[in-house]
Amino acid sequence: MNIILTFLIIALFTLNLIQYRSQQNQSDRLNYAYKKLKSIVDEKTDEKLLLYTEDEDFKKLLIEINRLLEHNQKIIATHHQMENSMKKMLSNISHDLKTPLTVVLGYMEVILYEPNLSKEETEDLLKKVNNKTIEVLNLIKKFFELVRLESGDKEFPITRVNMNEVCRKNILGFYDILTKKGFDVVVEIPDVDLYVWGNEEELNRVLNNLISNAIQYGGDGKVLGLSLRNNDDSVFVDVWDKGKGISELHKDRVFERMYTLEDSRNKRYQGSGLGLTITKRLIEKLGGEIFLNSKPFQKTTFTFKLNRFNY
Repeated sequence: MNIILTFLIIALFTLNLIQYRSQQNQSDRLNYAYKKLKSIVDEKTDEKLLLYTEDEDFKKLLIEINRLLEHNQKIIATHHQMENSMKKMLSNISHDLKTPLTVVLGYMEVILYEPNLSKEETEDLLKKVNNKTIEVLNLIKKFFELVRLESGDKEFPITRVNMNEVCRKNILGFYDILTKKGFDVVVEIPDVDLYVWGNEEELNRVLNNLISNAIQYGGDGKVLGLSLRNNDDSVFVDVWDKGKGISELHKDRVFERMYTLEDSRNKRYQGSGLGLTITKRLIEKLGGEIFLNSKPFQKTTFTFKLNRFNY
């Protein structure tokens, strides 16, 4: 009887010791997890909470904590990226506003303080002032349009749109400019009408931006193409040229706010860097996607895809 009692006491003591050590280990793990988690949050590092345990419930908790950390780190990274992008955009806008305004000021000083100007010279300078003023106003309009798109303030109705008509209307709108500049124009629009879910006014703006972009940056190739095609679920519009194209280095960044190629600051290729960003945001708000494929001096194609209206 004494042997059995002694055995039970030893067993209970051993069990209590095991439980105590288990609780102590659990307490140590929780204390480590707390300190490590606090360090990660305070120092804003990209670390994860790594801790070995055989406790299945504790493993589940660690997994969810790491998911939350990863989500928080992505938010912080996105915030920094947007902050840097906004700083760059404001810097570029300041540059693009300062340049024409300085020119306008120079013209006005000549008009005001040069007594020997002829009537023709004065009129010529006033025309230049008018052109530069329009340039500034267009830049400001584009900037505020982008702000409204990205803030979600700009809403427009989604209806059935005939893409054949939209494509014809926009290419005809540029036809005189293209022929004067000596472009060969290649248009491929099917006889059967293709309808999409979209907004006609915004789709006109998208095509206007893409065609203008092809003329401005792809003019060396003297060819501009517009094609409309489809599959069962989608409608695709291609705007292409055979100009200098876009290298792989710049390819993934052309849709960023205010991003312009190095030579876009030259007079010949001057631009605000907002047109393609606005185009991308508009296409996305219409439920579509836009892609770029470029082989310099062979073919550069901007393709946007929209949901087809099947009736």
